Amino acid sequence: MAGICDFSNRSALVTGAASGIGAACARWLDQQGVAKLVLVDMDAAGLEKLELNCNVQRVVGSVADPDLWDGLTGELAGIDHAVVNAGIANGMAPFLEHSLEAWRAILSVNLDGAFLTLRAAMQAMKASAKGGSVVITASVTGVKPIPGTGAYGVSKAAVAHMARIAAAEGAADKIRVNAIAPGGVDTPIWESSAQFRGAVEAHGRAATIKAMAATTPRGTYATADEIAGQVGYLLSDGAANITGHVLVSDGGFSL
Repeated sequence: MAGICDFSNRSALVTGAASGIGAACARWLDQQGVAKLVLVDMDAAGLEKLELNCNVQRVVGSVADPDLWDGLTGELAGIDHAVVNAGIANGMAPFLEHSLEAWRAILSVNLDGAFLTLRAAMQAMKASAKGGSVVITASVTGVKPIPGTGAYGVSKAAVAHMARIAAAEGAADKIRVNAIAPGGVDTPIWESSAQFRGAVEAHGRAATIKAMAATTPRGTYATADEIAGQVGYLLSDGAANITGHVLVSDGGFSL
């Protein structure tokens, strides 16, 4: 099994890399011997905190900015893998209470940004003529309707289907595209919720996460490292026959 997860002499792009699943994916790839990482995030300090052994290009900016991707053409030349992970959850609300401003802000990053990232990665992979693999971070909220998730759930359903379409389009160029749909994961994304912050203030973070995780059959939320390992497998040669798949990793929440 060691051979299929050997990323030596390969390069990878990871967005939303400053924390959570993105940072865990960067660390996982580094541990598997990846030669170069291009990391993108709005959080410059978070990117700098990542201690990695490989060659790292840290890019501070929004994935929803087309100019950012136009400026990264050279850095992405010959890229082998991409983790399309950047996303936001702030502003989630029931549709009847959802502001258009919050709707557009979430879709701008989670959908437009994912499209721009995917397009840039696939263009680079096609130009290299050696193919590659991409994993897009979707969510169980894009698989199972969860009241109150608003634009976030819609955006995650959209990127899951985007992965399927991209897989069908990329197959002729040896480009595999899959998505992962995590359920609850203990990451900083929860901090964007005022309700979560209030619960943490009243009961502490560990107790709050534990109470939230009680809704899953597994009874606990995944760690970012657990999700990163699954993303890594989908990127790896071990998943060479898997494309257009949405891997639901939710501890049984969607059952």
